[in-house]
Amino acid sequence: MRLIFTTQALLALATTSFGQIYDTFNSITALAGTANDSDPAILGNYYNYWKLTNNKTTYDLTRSDRMPVTSPKVIPMIGSRKQAIIEPNRTAMVIVDMQNFFLHPQLSPHAVNGRKAVQPTLNMINAFRATGMKILWVNWGIDNFDMVTLPPSFLEGFSSNHEMNTTFCTEMGTLTETNGTTVDMGKLLCRGSWNAQPWGPLYPAMVEGLENGTDFYFNKNRLSGLWGAQTPLGLYLQESETTTLFLGGVNSDQCVWGNLIDAYFRGFDTVYVEDCAGTTSPWYAEEMVRYNADLDGFLANSTYVIDALEKQK
Repeated sequence: MRLIFTTQALLALATTSFGQIYDTFNSITALAGTANDSDPAILGNYYNYWKLTNNKTTYDLTRSDRMPVTSPKVIPMIGSRKQAIIEPNRTAMVIVDMQNFFLHPQLSPHAVNGRKAVQPTLNMINAFRATGMKILWVNWGIDNFDMVTLPPSFLEGFSSNHEMNTTFCTEMGTLTETNGTTVDMGKLLCRGSWNAQPWGPLYPAMVEGLENGTDFYFNKNRLSGLWGAQTPLGLYLQESETTTLFLGGVNSDQCVWGNLIDAYFRGFDTVYVEDCAGTTSPWYAEEMVRYNADLDGFLANSTYVIDALEKQK
């Protein structure tokens, strides 16, 4: 009898609990719904949606029905979605891993495509700053805690001899620049080291932006700065109500793609800026990125973006 009573009590409790969960789900569904059931041109819900305009040729990404706009910009795209309207206050340029370790000719001699992407990136930085859009530097920056928690696959992937003595945060020694200057490279992709700094003209551009408050810097300890439950980058995007991300950097099929696909999973608008990214991988890896970036969001070229922003000042 006691066993029967206990089982019945548990069933009653479970029924009540499942009912509460079900009701909560229904409440959330009812609250969100769609942005406008009567408007088939709206994709999404009240909190996150796109609006198709101009005979479904332009994607309005401003969420202007519920969020204030300042001076929206019409941006031409080069993929299957030909045009988008963005809100500068909720748009940012994400620059991934354009660091000495990946771009310096002596450390990565094959990173030709990555170095080609530097000038277009600098051009985008200037154009975004002039329009009030933020620049987000997202770079490898390992610390002591990361060394305790990093999985072996990552440690092995960045080791030159398959051992811990050449992986993250191990001393890289010195490097002699072409002008004869000797540089202490510091610990491999460890926070504060020279090899983890942005390469060449990108470094003073970053310093300038940080000092002026137009740029923000985020360390990451995986390919993506948005992996897991929460990261510094993810928290910033949430608190600043940023919704649209233009992405570039190196390597396009690895860390840039990791950030893009995580942003896509989290519901951000993703714009892959093709000439602001590069990789040392085979050509088909870059084709994979462009193909899937077009499926998941938008493709852009910095020349067209900058020209459009200039014309709409």
